[in-house]
Amino acid sequence: MIKWYVILIIIGLNSQFLTQNSIEGIIKDQSTNFPLQGASLSLVDAQNNFIAYTFSDENGFFQLNANFNERLFLKFSALGYKEEMIEIIPGEDNTSMFLKLIPQPFTLDEVIIHAERPIKVKKDTIVFDAKAFAQGNELVVEDLLKKLPGLSIDSEGTIKVGNKEVEKVMIDGDDFFERGYNILTKNMPAHPIDKVEVYQNYSNNRLLKGVEESDKVALNLTLKEDAKRLWFGNLELGYGLLSQNRYEVRGNLMNFGKKNKYYFLTNLNNTGYDATGDISQLVRPFRVNEPASIGDDQQLNSLINLSSSTPNFKKSRTNFNNAELFSLNAIFNPSAKLKIKTLGFFSGDENDFFRNSIQTFEANQTNFTNTEDYILRNKNLIGFGKIELTYDISKTSSLEAVTKYNNGSTRGFSNLVFNAVSTLQTLDTENELFDQKISYTNKFKEKKVFLLTGRFIDESTPQDYRINRFFYEGLFPETENVNNVLQLSETKMKFAGVEAHLLDRWENGNLLELQFGNQYRNDNLNSIFQLKEDENTVQLPPGFQNQTQYSTNNLYLKSRYQLAVINNFSIIGKLDLHQLSNKLEYEGVSEGETPFFINPSLGLDWKINNKNRLKSSYSLNTTNAGILDVYNNFVLTGFRSFQAGTGSFNQLDASTFIFNYELGEWSDRFFANTFLVYSKNHDFFSTFSIIDQNFSLSEKFLFKDREYLSFNSNLDRYFRFIRSNLKLDLGYVQSNYKNIVNDSGIREINSWNYSYGMELRSGFTGVFNYHLGTKWNRNKIEAREFSNSFTDNVSFLDLLFLFNEFFNVQLKTEQYYFGNLQEDNTYHFLDIDATYQLKPNKLTLSLEARNLFNTETFRSFTISDFGTSTTSYRLLPRFGLLKLKYRF
Repeated sequence: MIKWYVILIIIGLNSQFLTQNSIEGIIKDQSTNFPLQGASLSLVDAQNNFIAYTFSDENGFFQLNANFNERLFLKFSALGYKEEMIEIIPGEDNTSMFLKLIPQPFTLDEVIIHAERPIKVKKDTIVFDAKAFAQGNELVVEDLLKKLPGLSIDSEGTIKVGNKEVEKVMIDGDDFFERGYNILTKNMPAHPIDKVEVYQNYSNNRLLKGVEESDKVALNLTLKEDAKRLWFGNLELGYGLLSQNRYEVRGNLMNFGKKNKYYFLTNLNNTGYDATGDISQLVRPFRVNEPASIGDDQQLNSLINLSSSTPNFKKSRTNFNNAELFSLNAIFNPSAKLKIKTLGFFSGDENDFFRNSIQTFEANQTNFTNTEDYILRNKNLIGFGKIELTYDISKTSSLEAVTKYNNGSTRGFSNLVFNAVSTLQTLDTENELFDQKISYTNKFKEKKVFLLTGRFIDESTPQDYRINRFFYEGLFPETENVNNVLQLSETKMKFAGVEAHLLDRWENGNLLELQFGNQYRNDNLNSIFQLKEDENTVQLPPGFQNQTQYSTNNLYLKSRYQLAVINNFSIIGKLDLHQLSNKLEYEGVSEGETPFFINPSLGLDWKINNKNRLKSSYSLNTTNAGILDVYNNFVLTGFRSFQAGTGSFNQLDASTFIFNYELGEWSDRFFANTFLVYSKNHDFFSTFSIIDQNFSLSEKFLFKDREYLSFNSNLDRYFRFIRSNLKLDLGYVQSNYKNIVNDSGIREINSWNYSYGMELRSGFTGVFNYHLGTKWNRNKIEAREFSNSFTDNVSFLDLLFLFNEFFNVQLKTEQYYFGNLQEDNTYHFLDIDATYQLKPNKLTLSLEARNLFNTETFRSFTISDFGTSTTSYRLLPRFGLLKLKYRF
């Protein structure tokens, strides 16, 4: 398989020997000599195959870039003008062309003009014609979006346009899920989609359009006419063939009218399919530097989780699930000024996880090996509701109110054999969240906007954690008859904040922003650790109980000024002033402090030309410690792990340099993006740890000077002669940090990560298409008298065969390679999807086959600064699923 990857890369690189040609000029009306805006210019070959396209701007200027070494033709036309064509000779100077069009009058009631282009550009909007990119095997919206040039979707369903994650995915201009859009894209059928619109420089608030400095992107799905203003949907049923009780049920019911929109969906399956993606993006969407986003960065973290993660492996192959998802969503427009959005979401899942591991520890002349056989079952329930009201007081002012409520629970049960000793763990976690935000916007002048936002959040997470064994004799040597332990804990948070925000855009492009606000947060962390004999409490060990209350009040003034020095070159300065008031209470002790600090930043944004853009910034930041940094005593965070905070106030200083360079636009045939981040933490938290074979104690400790460097470069290139799109990705991360392990003194640790990969996807219109890729990851860690490294690889090859409009087959292959394993280090997988339309656009029969090689386990190798771990994970066995899908 790797040999074919190399051959295709060589083919792609050979295309670079084609001549790079730039075609530029002015197009005008022949009779008036006035420039023509919006004229269409297309570059085609002798067989009339499409090469490149563009439109003229308001001055009649146009520019095309293409690689070719053969004679081509430039077609140009405009509405009401006769189409013309001229010959383009490679190697000649085509950068000063002067084109003219002859008016051609027509009568509208006698002539119908159809302009069908797969991609259209309208200012900040790029429109993709869905049917031009569909290949016939798209089931849900996510499958369609993966085919669009410039868009990428990871395994969690996160969508990026170029290098930017999208803000939302709308349907006919309305948004249901905000950043939880993958619930929509993973479930909504693809067939009703007519166009996919990409909004660049997008503003979440309509009154900020053209005022705020935005580089955000959003997607809008426009529907076919026969899918509007009527109820429609689909029902899909699947059951396992020659497999044990595998099933899948999907249902969608929709109505998208002008006044009201409804979207109801359900998904039930035990095939490993994740129908929700990252659910936290629905409950707690997080936006950085967004007007009216006060409180988005406030989160409450639980103390303990029973781990079920798999490194560098497709989640669906290890996801032994039994998922149930129901969601009822509606948008109402009672009047032209009022819009009401309601969202109801319920998800239940039962997950099984299987892991066997061998862990070695080597530090400060301490060596031991632990073995674990781990079986986990988690039962998760989530109920979430949201009501959003938007009232347009006038054309220049609006009021928005958002109310959210979330109630979730997780019941975890683990059977763990630790060093041949059977151990049972149970963890019950509850979460309750209430979130209320109100925002008022007033655009009091054409380029001046004032926002006033208030927010209140109340969240709590109680946990009940039990272990039926006692491993801590070395930690509590005088304790007798203890045979199990219990920890009851609760973390609670209340947040209240108000912020006024002024944006003032000047005629010359300068932008002034002022934010004045106050944020108050109060945290409570309570934990009771009990050593028990059966059901009787024997001891509450001192130093392992917590009753900590931590509150912080942040009064701040933030300023930002963007100075347009010359056309397309801006200098951006920021200055944030913070007056904190912190209070910490524990064990009858109460302490307070009132630090004041300034966070400055200086950056530049230089759009060199239409194809080159450079951004850079340097900032100094001071951040305040959180509740999980300041609690004073130990808490149990795993069956053999205890952690403690510092028990004191801390502010952490850091400096950060960011550099970003873009070559081309993401929608071009060639696009490259390079991103570099260098950060130095002048203060940072690490750990002072005592690690024993049966337990570990880790206490947070404040260290000086940590460095972090991250570099990522990706390239996207379309090759016309093989009708394929190539993506190359190169990444490098280097970091160093410090810690103390077993009284070793301060240890300095250096780590490196190298990643490089490629993808090649075809866009043929015939029977066959392919998608292949490979990615290598190399990790290395060095500490005092310790060094280790490993290299992993993931490769895939997907083949799609469209035999006719009724029948298609897709083959998906994967290969995993895990370094530093002497045997069983390479794994292969084959999946097959076959679909046949029994009744076109009504009834479809399909067969899905997973893990046809029946690979039952895989092993991976990981490293840390004090040892290594070899872990084996159980995989879903081979199964087939016969599915019937009905559209209505």
